[in-house]
Amino acid sequence: MSYQIERLGQLFHDASRAMRRRFAGLTLAHGLSATQWRLLGRVLREGPATQAALADYLDVEPISVSRLIDRMESSGWVRRESHPEDRRAKIIVATDQARAAAPSVRAIAFECAAEALTGLTDDERRAFHAALLTIIETLNRASPDRSENTADATNTHTLK
Repeated sequence: MSYQIERLGQLFHDASRAMRRRFAGLTLAHGLSATQWRLLGRVLREGPATQAALADYLDVEPISVSRLIDRMESSGWVRRESHPEDRRAKIIVATDQARAAAPSVRAIAFECAAEALTGLTDDERRAFHAALLTIIETLNRASPDRSENTADATNTHTLK
């Protein structure tokens, strides 16, 4: 029988929550939550997106993303523009303020990840990274509607 990890889901949740809290503490001066930074990072990386696409990416309800974007728009981080192909839809675009803050926030994200991995050898980090990607891929195969997140995870979660 293979080794079983008790409470694996809870461990993932606790680790994610600890990372979000640490990241939020480090980015407090910028005034955005970890979720807002995730949304902004997606828009900066991949370009303008609809609210529906961002809700799917964040795995939240569209109304929650709408409120999130309202706060970000009033603070000058994003703006809504008309969708070039669907006049009923709006796209979310990063502002100059967001583009200017991105390098320092990216550095904070790397600092947070480095801190989280403190105590692991390079071999352990590589094995952990590979294991996480395998878990994501395995679970996404079991839930085909979420499979696009595998490519995102593979492309954006590279360990240094």
